[in-house]
Amino acid sequence: MELPSYLQIEPVGQCNLRCQMCSIQFRQDGPPYGPLAFMAFEQFTRIIDQFPNVKELHLQGLGEPMMHPRFFDMVAYAVGRNITVTTNSNLTLLNERRAERCVTSGLDCLHVSIDGANPETYERIRVRARFERVVGNLEQLISIKERLGSKLPRLVLVVVVMRQNLHELADLVRLAHRWSVERIFVQHLCHDFGEASLPVHYRSMREFVQAQTLLEEDPQRVEHHFAEARRIAGELGVDLRLPSIRLRLHPHGTPGPTRCHWPWQGTYISYQGYAMPCCMVSTPDRINFGNIAEQGVEATWNGAPYQAFRDQFASDEPPDICRSCSIYTGTF
Repeated sequence: MELPSYLQIEPVGQCNLRCQMCSIQFRQDGPPYGPLAFMAFEQFTRIIDQFPNVKELHLQGLGEPMMHPRFFDMVAYAVGRNITVTTNSNLTLLNERRAERCVTSGLDCLHVSIDGANPETYERIRVRARFERVVGNLEQLISIKERLGSKLPRLVLVVVVMRQNLHELADLVRLAHRWSVERIFVQHLCHDFGEASLPVHYRSMREFVQAQTLLEEDPQRVEHHFAEARRIAGELGVDLRLPSIRLRLHPHGTPGPTRCHWPWQGTYISYQGYAMPCCMVSTPDRINFGNIAEQGVEATWNGAPYQAFRDQFASDEPPDICRSCSIYTGTF
């Protein structure tokens, strides 16, 4: 099978924040549990060099990418290979030097994670973060882009919507307009951690999702706030993307790539080198196809575990871990 054109790599497996909805709090990667959970730059380049067809690279996982001391070297290396590079960041570590590197490294798009329109909501969700600091960092980046006369990186505001911040969607649209952000991308909680094989330490994540998911919320409340956000976006000219709250059905015989393109077109690699079917899995202890850094890209991509996963995915009984994924169900 032809190697994928889309690649997502996790540069860092540790985080500078603890998020209410993020399983990072359960990972014992990096200090104080062990050495720094960073992908070595040399390993990164070896992996990239084995993907001759890759056109897009997203540098993001459960850790904050800008923690990596050579993050922008990774960006520049991939850009030098004519690869379009994007990333996600909570912006808590952004400073003037890093903001300038965002512009000069060739980074195409920066997805900024902000899940609340005021300090109280944001800081409840993003534990240890400071709303005003993040806002200041974002405005500094915008100012540096203007000073350097650059349209890159493009900025997208990413919001994980749930019961506790649903009422702030319209205000988040107003903030996006204030910052002249290109787009606001609103998504559901990615996964309900519903697979029977879920490691026990993720059980509280399952409970959090059940308590906060909009799929179990009053549909009228959801539509009220979605409609208000759409109205404000229309008035202000903001490109607003809202998720669906209706599950997508897959009739008998639906081809695998139609159910989800990831197993055929993209792969997600952890900082240790483990290959996973997609970023929704998050951690290799839930499922992985072996260490791509050790086995090699082609051997892993076309290996028996990956092929068996694709075969099962294309059936009417897909892998348990995929059945409640928001991409598979069409609610992402």
